[in-house]
Amino acid sequence: MKNKSFEEKLEHSKELLEKLMNPEITLEESVKLYEEGLKNIKEAQRLIEEAKTKITVIEQANQIVESE
Repeated sequence: MKNKSFEEKLEHSKELLEKLMNPEITLEESVKLYEEGLKNIKEAQRLIEEAKTKITVIEQANQIVESE
C-alpha cells in the first residue's frame, strides 16, 4: 500500500471501515483491520505533510521571483 496515492489510501480506509462495521467479523479480524487502518491513515498523513512542504517551497520560490 506504500506506493498508492492519497486518494487510493483514502478509498482503502473506507473499505476497511466498512469491514469493521460488519457485526459478524471476529475480534482477531477486527484488530487486524484496525491495525491496517491506522497504518494506512499514517501513510496518508505523511503524504499530506509532503504536499504541504512542497507547497511551502513553491510559494517561497515564487516570492523570491516576484521580489526580483
